[in-house]
Amino acid sequence: MSRTEELNQVLRTLQSGTPDIEASALISEDGLMIASALPQQIEEMRVAGMSSTLLSLGSRAANELSRGAMQQVLIRGDNGYVVMVRASEGTMLLVLTTSEAKLGLIFLDVSRAVKEVGRIL
Repeated sequence: MSRTEELNQVLRTLQSGTPDIEASALISEDGLMIASALPQQIEEMRVAGMSSTLLSLGSRAANELSRGAMQQVLIRGDNGYVVMVRASEGTMLLVLTTSEAKLGLIFLDVSRAVKEVGRIL
C-alpha cells in the first residue's frame, strides 16, 4: 500500500470511528492537499488554501500574543466545528464536525490519527 493510500485510510478510519466527524483532510503548510476524505461538493484546492491561511494567521497571532507555537485552530459555526491541528512537520490535519460533536472525543480521536500520520510520513 502506498503512503497516499495509507493516509487516506487513516482519514477514512477517523471518520468511520467518529460519527460526528463529517470530513477530514491532510494539508501541507503551503496549502497543498496531501490526502482527503471530503464530500464531493467541497473543493479540495479551496479548502487547502483556506487552511494554509488559517495556519499562518493562527501562528502569527500565537507568536504576537506570546502564546508559543500554535497547536490548533478551532472555529465554531452554526453548523459545526472546524478543528485544525499540526499532524507532523509541515502538515496539518483538518476535521469538520457536526454542531453536536463532543470536542473531548474529537480531540482524542484526532490525536490518535495524528500519531498514525506521523508514523506514515
